Amino acid sequence: MNFPENLFYSEEHEWVEKIGPKKVRVGITDHAQSELGDIVFVELPEIGKELTAGDTLAVVESVKSAADVYSPVSGKVIEVNEELNDRPELINEDPYGDGWIAVLELEDPSELDNLMTADEYKRMIGEE
Repeated sequence: MNFPENLFYSEEHEWVEKIGPKKVRVGITDHAQSELGDIVFVELPEIGKELTAGDTLAVVESVKSAADVYSPVSGKVIEVNEELNDRPELINEDPYGDGWIAVLELEDPSELDNLMTADEYKRMIGEE
């Protein structure tokens, strides 16, 4: 499995990529998408939605089940990956690239310190 070192990871299997001083891109990890199986639908958040860390950001439905995607940080949704409306399988094919879910404007960038590094995440899921 793939765990990019430049990302932050949550216990709920989301990743966060810092793309600006107060902007982050969020998606689900390679581990999460492989556990879910073939993704058939993604319910994206609304632009402008204010989230607190732990709130539901999106819902991902696979042939096996539906799963909430939690916001690993607090902030406002400023962009969503519209491509997922037509091609939800992008999350399976490229979870850290084209399969991203949303961009958030951070309320408090220090919240990133509460997330895990790639090595910590690998230990958590037993991938070392």
